[in-house]
Amino acid sequence: MAYSVTLEKGKNNMIGISIGGGAPFCPVVYIVQLFHRTPAYEDGSLCPGDQLVSINGTSLVEYTRKQTADLIQSSQGTVHITFNRIHPPKEKSLDISMKKLKHKIVEKMKESTADTLGITRAVLVNDKLLKKLDHLEHTSKVCAGIAFNARDVIIQVKGLARGHHNMSSVFNNIGVYEPHTDASVAFANFGAAHKSMAEEGDKLVSRVGPMLKDLRTFLTKAVPDTKLTIKKYQSAKFEFLSYCLKVKEMDDEEYECNHIGQPLPRVMTGNYEYRVLLRCRHATKRKFMKLRSDVLVKLQLLDNKRVQDLAFQLERLIGGMYVYCRQSYNVLKPACVFPIEVQLQLEEKQGPIGMEEGERGTATLTEVKKKDDDDVPLLDLPAEEAKKEEGEKKEEVVDLISI
Repeated sequence: MAYSVTLEKGKNNMIGISIGGGAPFCPVVYIVQLFHRTPAYEDGSLCPGDQLVSINGTSLVEYTRKQTADLIQSSQGTVHITFNRIHPPKEKSLDISMKKLKHKIVEKMKESTADTLGITRAVLVNDKLLKKLDHLEHTSKVCAGIAFNARDVIIQVKGLARGHHNMSSVFNNIGVYEPHTDASVAFANFGAAHKSMAEEGDKLVSRVGPMLKDLRTFLTKAVPDTKLTIKKYQSAKFEFLSYCLKVKEMDDEEYECNHIGQPLPRVMTGNYEYRVLLRCRHATKRKFMKLRSDVLVKLQLLDNKRVQDLAFQLERLIGGMYVYCRQSYNVLKPACVFPIEVQLQLEEKQGPIGMEEGERGTATLTEVKKKDDDDVPLLDLPAEEAKKEEGEKKEEVVDLISI
């Protein structure tokens, strides 16, 4: 099926294509390459490998390559081209797959090894985008370290906040049951101070929490997505280089045969295999250039995020810790009310468990004496109960003697 397109000439009276084939060796004239930022490239209708059928209505049968070029250049303003489109195969050939694998192996070789084997690897080694992958790995490790330490800070601050909450409850309870007024107020103030410190800890956790989410997003989404794009870029680059190498081999083969006057059979039948490779090379080049542009954009964004966002996250963490420590100090400083005078003399209204109902309430806590650094309460028991207990002890002594 024939297609047609009309192109306006650009600068230097050119439409931006290079052609191959033509008489006397090849029966067809075809497009070899489209030049970037030219009318043919921007239009997108023509592709390398397409057969040129006619120019401005003039058939190109038995036209040489030079005659076809002169016909295009002689057109004024616009060029009307009729062409047959070639369709690339759905799967790559074994030769292209092997060349792609070779490029992957060569890229990981040391320079001395490649030189010994006589393999050129300049186009691979000098790729600055791939070198930035190591820099990206270093950045992700730094972010992971910051996230790990910030997580530890949050865990410790949460533990401190729980401790302050518990201490606040304890001191408030002591203040409620303390009969001495000054001591009760002091314990209440101390409990309120611990409650305020717990609230400051909760504020720090809420402030540092979004920082962890941002770092987690950076590490689990932005960095892996960029790495995946770089891997796709590598694969497209290897494939593009494989097609370039294959086209170069076929060009050299065709040139040598034409030089001795013995054209190749594939050339004499329309050079279809070569034209398919030209089309595949063009498609992989477009894919390669698009992925390269995507990698450049994503790396630029990650660099900006690394410089700006990491500084902001560190400022948020350090600033939050400073505010927490400063506020805790300001809250606890006025609550330092020691020494506290505490009323230690208490009255117990209920007697010991086990007394008769009529005898309960007769036992009172009379004094507190210090013995061996321990406070031991001494109880005044009723006279009858004391005599009974003394008699039981004497009976135990008699039993021991009789034994």
